[in-house]
Amino acid sequence: MTTYVIGDVQGCFDALERLLTAIHFDSSRDILWFTGDLVNRGPQSLEVLRFIKTLGEARQKTVLGNHDLHLLAVAYGVRELHHDDTLQAVLAAPDRNELMDWLRHRPLLYEDKNTGFVLTHAGLAPAWSLKQARLLAQEVEAVLRGNTPAYYLKQMYGNQPDLWEDRLTGIERLRCITNYLTRMRLCHPDGRLELSYKGRIDTMPPGLIPWFDVPDRANSNVKILFGHWAALGGKADVSNIYPLDTGCVWGNCLTAMRLEDEKRFTVKCG
Repeated sequence: MTTYVIGDVQGCFDALERLLTAIHFDSSRDILWFTGDLVNRGPQSLEVLRFIKTLGEARQKTVLGNHDLHLLAVAYGVRELHHDDTLQAVLAAPDRNELMDWLRHRPLLYEDKNTGFVLTHAGLAPAWSLKQARLLAQEVEAVLRGNTPAYYLKQMYGNQPDLWEDRLTGIERLRCITNYLTRMRLCHPDGRLELSYKGRIDTMPPGLIPWFDVPDRANSNVKILFGHWAALGGKADVSNIYPLDTGCVWGNCLTAMRLEDEKRFTVKCG
């Protein structure tokens, strides 16, 4: 049995198929982990969702990304499509309801205690221990999986509060958890989020730092796999940090990392 972690697919099913061929994926034996953002921008979001769902719970582990949450918000009627969204085929599919129910039951954080790896879409808030992160992710997951997911999805948008505090309550607490787990790239030195910048580290605004460089980060001993930040190019010169979004949807490449030896495999996209 081999486990491969795959970066943001974003509807690029053809590239995913080529990558699976390159790693000789065997669905009867191997396991795939996905860093989230399965959908949107690419042309084949429906095919991606159907394929990963068909793998079953034993052969895949998938965390939610911001684009996946956006799809759910649109599907539940609390958000409009953006002009550059490519989600129409999913929304019109005969199995739409089954796919959306499957998607909303994906976690925001997956921890594999055997290997010590943790999977999230954007990373872990600098102030959180792994235990705290796990519990906070479960708070959001419980609402998404409950009887009124639209309540959360309608109010999850917004950049405030931008600094985690244990005393946060209600939708502000859920929104802050979601933003750290699915939208985070840069922070202020105190861990406050800066959510507008999406570019490279060497051109980031002064006074800001990557979330994984925040001083005294509480989870620095945790091996964190994440996507979301394509401009990193899959590289971060920091111990225990494994970025895997290599910008497939922007014509770059799709990357998988084999957990057993941390070897990477890539296929060109576009």
